[in-house]
Amino acid sequence: MSWIKTIKYAEADKNLLKLYNQVKGPDNNVDNIMMAHSLRPHTMQGHMTLYKYTLHHPKNTVDKWFLECVGVYVSILNGCQYCVDHHFSGMCRLMNDQQKADIIKAELKSGEYQLLNPKQVSALSYVHKLTVEPAKLDQSYIQNMRDTGWGDGEILEINQVASYFNYANRTVLGLGVSIVGDDIGLSPNNSDDLNDWNHS
Repeated sequence: MSWIKTIKYAEADKNLLKLYNQVKGPDNNVDNIMMAHSLRPHTMQGHMTLYKYTLHHPKNTVDKWFLECVGVYVSILNGCQYCVDHHFSGMCRLMNDQQKADIIKAELKSGEYQLLNPKQVSALSYVHKLTVEPAKLDQSYIQNMRDTGWGDGEILEINQVASYFNYANRTVLGLGVSIVGDDIGLSPNNSDDLNDWNHS
């Protein structure tokens, strides 16, 4: 599951079990990315809070499928197959169109966009620079997003989701977290309750 020791659900003490019960999916399954935090549960709590508030907050206005798309793109750029697999599955579920999702994934890999519109492409251009060459970003990327129709609040959402996925990718890649045993594509779908972290 990872290169460091992890504590299984059945072996968790009271405090860790409380967190596991917050993030678990069916059959008490805890995603390996969360289980990687088990030796320091407070970091799991921080990770899950950041994830829920950036990607699954009820006050977000950017379409959730596109926020997942941003996460998939960041993960492709970073070579984090774990997050690509999880969040592409979530993106497909939200889009409810497997063929369209497959085309978008291919476009993300190739950088040649036909299905995505100029507004979405401007966001992905920003996300690419933020992920690959963050020190070379300048205000022109923000202005380009504004010019294609993004509001500043939406730009902030995209920034935060991209930043979160860069963090998550480095957690996965840095600790050797594998997909083995995970239920792919589950997420905390109850965006209305910020305290509901259960995955479904």
